[in-house]
Amino acid sequence: MLEGIIPVIIAIITLIIGVFIGIYIRKVIAEGKIRTAEEEAKKIIEEGLKTAETAKKEYLIEAKEEVHRMRSEIEKDNRERRNEIQRHEKRLVNKEEILDKKSDSLEKKEEYFNRKLKNVEQKEKEINQIHEKQISELERLSGLTSEQAKELLLSDIRKEINHEAAIMIKDIENKAKQEAEKKSREILSYAIQKCAADHVAETTVSVVTLPNDDMKGRIIGREGRNIRTLETLTGIDLIIDDTPEAVILSGFDPIRREIARIALEKLISDGRIHPARIEEMVEKAKKEVDNHIKEVGEQATFDTGIHGLHPEILRLLGRLKYRTSYGQNVLKHSIEVSHLAGIMAAEIGADVRVAKRAGLLHDIGKAVDHEVEGPHVAIGVDILKRFKENKDVIHAVEAHHDDVEASSVEAILIQAADAISAARPGARRETLESYIKRLEKLEEISNSFEGVEKSFAIQAGREVRIIVDSNLVSDLDIVHIARDIVKRVESELDYPGQIKVNVIRESRAIDYAK
Repeated sequence: MLEGIIPVIIAIITLIIGVFIGIYIRKVIAEGKIRTAEEEAKKIIEEGLKTAETAKKEYLIEAKEEVHRMRSEIEKDNRERRNEIQRHEKRLVNKEEILDKKSDSLEKKEEYFNRKLKNVEQKEKEINQIHEKQISELERLSGLTSEQAKELLLSDIRKEINHEAAIMIKDIENKAKQEAEKKSREILSYAIQKCAADHVAETTVSVVTLPNDDMKGRIIGREGRNIRTLETLTGIDLIIDDTPEAVILSGFDPIRREIARIALEKLISDGRIHPARIEEMVEKAKKEVDNHIKEVGEQATFDTGIHGLHPEILRLLGRLKYRTSYGQNVLKHSIEVSHLAGIMAAEIGADVRVAKRAGLLHDIGKAVDHEVEGPHVAIGVDILKRFKENKDVIHAVEAHHDDVEASSVEAILIQAADAISAARPGARRETLESYIKRLEKLEEISNSFEGVEKSFAIQAGREVRIIVDSNLVSDLDIVHIARDIVKRVESELDYPGQIKVNVIRESRAIDYAK
């Protein structure tokens, strides 16, 4: 057993000895490497110190050179600035010398002008004294004070200004009239040429032709019952007189008169005339007239190219066929106004649709003015507003008789077209008595002006020619006379269309050879 342990112990001891020997050897080797490394490190440090010293010297040299260069540049810049400052100083010195010279010159001029001012003031005093002496002398010689002379001078100036103003007014009016008349004549003549219309054809009575005079008795009936029934149902007076084979229907309402005419013609054609039959025929005539009124209204819109009207307005348009104004059929007049306004609107670039629509509807109030109180313009405007008509159309209708001021071109065109349609020859008629009175009043107004010798109403009262005394009235005065006469005529006379006032002045020299 001991033999087995001893080798183990020896091996352990050998191992321990080997370990110590190995440690020693490694220590010796490590110390050698450390010494070698220290020597190498010393060498590297020495070389680094030498390199750093060399670089330090080089950087110091470069820094010195840079400082020297910058110092040179700064000195150069300073020299340039000093030179610039010196130049500015010289310039300022020169300016100061110039200002001193100018100041001396201004002082001298001021002294000179002060002397002149004193001389002027002295002269002004002398002139004022002379002026006062002259005024006193003029007042003494003329026998007028300065205020009187001033008033006389102002009066002469006023006359001269009025004279020049009258000349200017005359020139401006002549130029404006020439241009306006030329253009308006072209447009109006073109519109009138394209629109033909009938002359006066309507009256307030209707005549029904009878086949024979025996029919008059049948119309009257036993104890007049037939004629009374017909008059009661229609509201129209039947005039049966000595007129051969004719019965006259008289009534203010043209629609009722038309119903009576149709009913009577049907009764005559049928031959059976008694109250029951009369009542039946009157009802048929009313329906026939109502249908005809609707057709006429639709035809009017078709003829004028207007669409979208309310059915009630169409019916009112149809009623205008049976309405007259100064003998002129109102529906024909409205259609004519619509065409004229549309043509003129197209010529001047206005709204053709509004112009034609307003022209057709401008007298719509006359369809019911027998039934509603008020002027036909106000009635028509109320009707159009009730049926939501275009506001521009309503304004044109409202302004066509100047009840309100026209604010659109289309409203002016309706006024012009209405005047053209109403004023053309044969369009309207009036009673002889009112016609004569209007002519006499026109001449009376013209003769009432100072300087008027004679006046003549011509062209059926649409023109008045006035002859003035050339010794009392100048060429410029006739402008004022014409304008004053126009204002009097507009304020005192009622007339359709327009009246031309023509003032004539002439000088005549008459002598006789003996």
